[in-house]
Amino acid sequence: MADMREFEVIVYGATGYTGRLVAEHLLRTYGPDDNLVWAMAGRSQAKLEEVHSLIGAPASVPLIVADAADPASLEAMVKRTKVVITTVGPYQLYGSPLVAACAAAGTDYVDLTGESHWIAAMIDKHDATAKRSGARIVFSCGFDSIPFDLGVYFVEKQALKTFGAPAPRVRGRVRGVRGSASGGTLASGATTMAAIERDPSIGLLRANPFALTPGFEGPAQPEEKVYEDKVTGSWVAPFIMSKTNTKAVHRSNFLLGHPWGRDLQYDELLMIDAPPKDGEAPSLGFKVNNALKPGEGPSKEERESGYYDILFIAEANDGRTVRTAVRGDRDPGYGSTSRMIGESAVCLARDVSRTVTPGGCWTTASAMAEPLIERLEANAGVTFTAET
Repeated sequence: MADMREFEVIVYGATGYTGRLVAEHLLRTYGPDDNLVWAMAGRSQAKLEEVHSLIGAPASVPLIVADAADPASLEAMVKRTKVVITTVGPYQLYGSPLVAACAAAGTDYVDLTGESHWIAAMIDKHDATAKRSGARIVFSCGFDSIPFDLGVYFVEKQALKTFGAPAPRVRGRVRGVRGSASGGTLASGATTMAAIERDPSIGLLRANPFALTPGFEGPAQPEEKVYEDKVTGSWVAPFIMSKTNTKAVHRSNFLLGHPWGRDLQYDELLMIDAPPKDGEAPSLGFKVNNALKPGEGPSKEERESGYYDILFIAEANDGRTVRTAVRGDRDPGYGSTSRMIGESAVCLARDVSRTVTPGGCWTTASAMAEPLIERLEANAGVTFTAET
């Protein structure tokens, strides 16, 4: 089975912008002294060799040619490793064959998708197969949606200590963020908008916070709008990523057996200094350069000067609150995301047994919460702290 495989981790898409950053993180963090057995994969041998040389990878990191358009090459690749990291998006265009291959082969899988309608389709098609084979399919292992999914897990853990019970209401508040979108992210967004135009039901699914909890529909959720949030102590405005992250949070609660209650209310908003002027949209916190193409993204200086700071407020029925924060020391989309997905893969390979997390389609909080938090704090520049 997976324990006897040649590699612990394969980075599929290593020649792309984010894939190269993931490979650099694994090389820097799990170099010769750690003996992580991993490989780089992509569709072009020449480009793989170029990136391998560019990042200074040793000969012990082999190259594997595999292509989403060639299912046999994907099947051969996934049978060689415990975990596949994929950065090849848009996932709704290129990701489905790899999920199918991993689910069939019992190979663990992590990705960076924020395409929740595609996640819903993959759960419907492959969850039963993954449960039979033992494959752990874990979606959204980057800024979509680790800081938010694990942030709610962490604040609810603090609420249980303080209140003696989970909090029925949690606020996720983006207190500060600096970063920029890559060409791949822009392509994913454009692909999703085109899909909604062809099929309006996708738009309805994206609007439903319980779209990833099949058979369960929770209570009405707080409206995402501009208002003065007295509990937060700030004006707030809609946050661009909330539609993806709220679904991940509710799916985690669902998969864990509703430890935070079947009536959990969670919203995610951006903290702003004052209400926007008439006709003025609040800042998203991200720079967007529409000229970027897939494979392009922010510079090293931009990645290293970026950051994010997310406040979580758990509120008891009597009005008492607990506050925690999740912070990252790189730009959220790439500098931090590349490290988060790398640590997610190593966590599955080394820290989480199938007796604890069996096969199936998971979220990060439901699959590997505590060991992943430990790895993120140790190796990814992500911190989880309680606030007074």
